Amino acid sequence: MPYLIIEDLYTHLHPEVIAEITRDDDAIVEKAIDAAISEAAMYLSRYDLVQLFGESHTPPTITDEYLKTIVKTLACRHLALLCGTGTHHDALRTAYTDAIASLKAIMTGQAQPAGWPYAADTAQNLPNGNAISWHSNPRRNNYY
Repeated sequence: MPYLIIEDLYTHLHPEVIAEITRDDDAIVEKAIDAAISEAAMYLSRYDLVQLFGESHTPPTITDEYLKTIVKTLACRHLALLCGTGTHHDALRTAYTDAIASLKAIMTGQAQPAGWPYAADTAQNLPNGNAISWHSNPRRNNYY
């Protein structure tokens, strides 16, 4: 089951507007949804993306409506760039900018979504030792 289907975008764009922009080609909408998921995943790489977005054969295990709203906003912005029929570009640009700002806040840790699982750390990402990695500059020997 895909993360988003075409009917999910009807909360952001009317069905007749989507049909007119894409000329009734559902493949264009699916590409816009895939691009929006990829764009959101770039900002959310420290989280378990399989549990958030699912895969082609598995549905996501975490259902977050705010994340779906962000991805729908990104997808609608990708669709609106194709044509200006019945869309308010200023409103979509503002919503897109707000969605990217939210993703950046999540990425930097300023916002902590409840219940989102972090990606499993591999041995290459962990420092040596139990919990702390300690580094310093080499000692300087200054003589005057």
